[in-house]
Amino acid sequence: MDQWATVLFTDESRFSLNTDSRRTFIWREPGTRYLPSNVREIDHYGGGGLMVWAGIVLDGRTPLHVFERGTVTVVRYRDEILEPYVHLFRGAVGPEFILMDDNARPHRALLVDEFLESEDIRRMAWPTRSPDLNPIEHVWDALGRAIATRNPPPRTIQEMKTALLNEWDQLPQEMINCLISSMKSRCKACISVRGDHTPY
Repeated sequence: MDQWATVLFTDESRFSLNTDSRRTFIWREPGTRYLPSNVREIDHYGGGGLMVWAGIVLDGRTPLHVFERGTVTVVRYRDEILEPYVHLFRGAVGPEFILMDDNARPHRALLVDEFLESEDIRRMAWPTRSPDLNPIEHVWDALGRAIATRNPPPRTIQEMKTALLNEWDQLPQEMINCLISSMKSRCKACISVRGDHTPY
């Protein structure tokens, strides 16, 4: 646990004003995909959404960063995430600090590598397509559930931003600590299925 305590687990997530279809799962019989009872139409063009970034660590978390307009580029990742947040956490934790970010294209650019090297920030090697291993995925789910229970729900981008920032601060640190404490079990489960999907 001492080793996992020095890791900042990070990720981006998108939150939509419309129902997030990624959070809807159904079981259906083979061959029934297009039955009306198994189809739900979603308007992908209305409402909009926000892209956010955050990091979690044992007994702490970064502020939730909301990307204003546009996509996450290499330069934005360095200027809006690495310099103000990751650099600060590295200073607080010390030389044992390890950054966990996934293999998204902006994270793996030469500009980012050069910045991390110049700031003496170590990065954890991370397998591709492995959300089962990252405990922050469960934090995103908890944040989405908290937003979904708001009454009235956010109706504008500004209301969504305010709700996300408020709910992020209200998430229990005990939940985050439990998720990080599960890393040994997550790794064992991943090894036992040889990298396939795990219950996490």
